[in-house]
Amino acid sequence: MRSTFHGIEVAKRSLFTQQAALSTTGHNIANANTAGYSRQVVNMVAARPLEGYGLMRSTIPGQTGMGVEFDSITRIREKFIDDQFRNENKNFGNYTIQQDTLEKLEKIVNEPSDTGIRTVISEFFNAWSDLSKAPENADGRKIVREQALALTDAFNHTARSLEDLKIDLTENVDIRVVEMNSILRNIGQLNNEILRIEGLGDDANDLRDQRDLMTDELSKMVNIRVEDLSTGYQITMGGTTLLQGFVPVPVDRDLIEGAFASGDLNSGEVFGMITSRDRYVQGYIDDLNSLANTLANGEFVVTIPAGSVLPDGTEVDGVVYSGTVADRTLSSDLTATVKGLNGLHQLGYNFSSDPVGLPFFTDSTGGSGNLTALNITLNKELADNPTKIAASMRVTDESGTEEVVKGNNTLAVLFSQARDFRFNFGTSTETNMNTIDSYFRSIVGELGVQAREANRQLANSKTLIDQVDARRQSVSGVSLDEEMANMIKFQHAYNAAARNMTVIDETLDRIINSMGIVGR
Repeated sequence: MRSTFHGIEVAKRSLFTQQAALSTTGHNIANANTAGYSRQVVNMVAARPLEGYGLMRSTIPGQTGMGVEFDSITRIREKFIDDQFRNENKNFGNYTIQQDTLEKLEKIVNEPSDTGIRTVISEFFNAWSDLSKAPENADGRKIVREQALALTDAFNHTARSLEDLKIDLTENVDIRVVEMNSILRNIGQLNNEILRIEGLGDDANDLRDQRDLMTDELSKMVNIRVEDLSTGYQITMGGTTLLQGFVPVPVDRDLIEGAFASGDLNSGEVFGMITSRDRYVQGYIDDLNSLANTLANGEFVVTIPAGSVLPDGTEVDGVVYSGTVADRTLSSDLTATVKGLNGLHQLGYNFSSDPVGLPFFTDSTGGSGNLTALNITLNKELADNPTKIAASMRVTDESGTEEVVKGNNTLAVLFSQARDFRFNFGTSTETNMNTIDSYFRSIVGELGVQAREANRQLANSKTLIDQVDARRQSVSGVSLDEEMANMIKFQHAYNAAARNMTVIDETLDRIINSMGIVGR
């Protein structure tokens, strides 16, 4: 025999369950635009049925249903899609940094343009060409001085900008390290809280969403592998453990640099920063240093015309020229290897009391050895006294003392032709011979190719991550249309359960208050 109040219990359970479903639907709608939120559903199950009372068994056929219950509120999430998203996210972070760095490098190099290094180099050689037309003119030397200062200033400015970019990338690595430590601490705390809550039999859906969102952020910084263990997420980077249980491993720059060197760090924003710093920025610093030092000291072959007088003590291709003017005068053209514009300038004569040419380019201390783009400058003596800029390669000794032939333009012509000389940019005299302009154009061309490739990779990565994210949203995202339909469905069920309870109440009222009163 069924319980008199069985119908009320069934209606009550239905009311509670539909109310929970409505509350969950409202929670979904409220978080429709919340980053990282996964929609939640109430899992409804039929309550355990009750068999009617009897001595051996119920005489009522079947079992009496006890209505509906909900055994859990779960979030809709697929780990496979999460893993795909994080794998693409690390590539997206890497390519984003590399593309941004190469874009900055293009702006620093600023080529092709009318204000870049290539234009300044051209104007420097043009100034020598103008000086060769009037070698005795002091104004021509002043123009050469100013163009030389403009050239070295362009080198210095570009090198400083590259060094600043390199420092910025290193500082950004430090910033990401701080962010990683903060995220790992928070994930460890969430591991602990989720374990506590779910140990009591509850569902920590919102905390799990927060943990997954932080893990997604971390996956953009470095390549990670996530395992969901009994103690929560275990996060590793290659063979380096970042988080196990509740205790994160402290991350510093040494750990990151070591992981990069070992290959444990192979993608993500931090990888992109280190790669951009060490490969792209440092690579162009090295190229610019090579260009500046080769211009000053790199070997090239030049033909010195007959009649030129080499300074006393000059060594050319192992031969030392000394003695009288006649002894040092070339009887025929001499093809010789000269060490850069510094070596070329030291073959000439100027108008000062010490007419032998000086090294043209030096550093701030006056040294002319291994120059860089950051320290190269015009020799201070030449900058202070332009008359020491040599243009002639002839002297006379008719009066018993050597006098410079001021109208001679041999050295100025050689300087103006140096734009077409093939300098040695390395150790091999064959594979590394190139003109200054061609070498710089190859640097700019390489940068253009790298920037275009980075843009292509970033666009492809963006397409892939958008595709995976769209798939994840189709599974875990909140659809307002679907939630509105669910709201109406649960509302009708709730109203029907309420109506059912009213009917049972009226039935019981009839039985209790209106039956069995005949004859009173």
